[in-house]
Amino acid sequence: MSREEVDLAIEWAAKEGWNPGLHDADCYFAADPKGFLIGLLGDEPIATISVIKYDDAFGFLGFYIVKPEYRGQGYGLQLWKAGIDYLHGLNIGLDGVVDQQENYRKSGFTLAYRNIRYEGRGGGKAPQQAGIVDLSTLSFETLAAYDRPFFPADRAAFTRAWISQPDGHALGVMQDDRLAGYGVIRPCRNGYKVGPLLADSPALAESLLLALKAHTTPSDPVFLDVPAINPAAVALAEQHGMRVSFETARMYRGERPDLPLARLFGVASFEIG
Repeated sequence: MSREEVDLAIEWAAKEGWNPGLHDADCYFAADPKGFLIGLLGDEPIATISVIKYDDAFGFLGFYIVKPEYRGQGYGLQLWKAGIDYLHGLNIGLDGVVDQQENYRKSGFTLAYRNIRYEGRGGGKAPQQAGIVDLSTLSFETLAAYDRPFFPADRAAFTRAWISQPDGHALGVMQDDRLAGYGVIRPCRNGYKVGPLLADSPALAESLLLALKAHTTPSDPVFLDVPAINPAAVALAEQHGMRVSFETARMYRGERPDLPLARLFGVASFEIG
């Protein structure tokens, strides 16, 4: 896909109810400009898939959508095979919606854990304790070093775009003069999403969540995508009155990466990992 064609995938994702961010396309394209494929029937786009190649060892698959009137005719499978070929030899991750998980198993993907989308309301006051900082006050190298253990590959190109997207807010929390967590909130078709939300303790994650929500109003829906395998993350969402609205299966076609999930309180993006 060209960059402009990625907007079509975003639009289709919105119709599927996935509630993409207003500026997701630019950030996703920055991760891998070659990683978006489109299926054409004649000149008509009928299917999309993203296959982000982060490095020579890890890729992530998303945006696997076929226009409803063309489903069940084998077109999606052709595009799927092209995407898998692009990521040949890599460990591949995906977040599978419930009704596709059995198909992913047939293609060699195995369940690692569930991710749960929680929905709550925005507003509130930011915590007053010292330590919350705007990420723009820190060097990008500091942020990239903190972020690196949380993902199976270097995602610096994506992260650089993600934290500087228009209308978003990116905050860090400092402890003992070092970065001990960070989070991003961005506007979506409906409300706002928080993600990633990474922190060295549940208390720091809560401080970040409250500070990020303070950039919204009480009438705004706020979403947080939580790894169900982290009970502290689930508890954080539920303590703040958030309710389950959606879930996916994090699956891998290869080894399950060894990530610090106890410090991962919110996923950046179901679409690209």
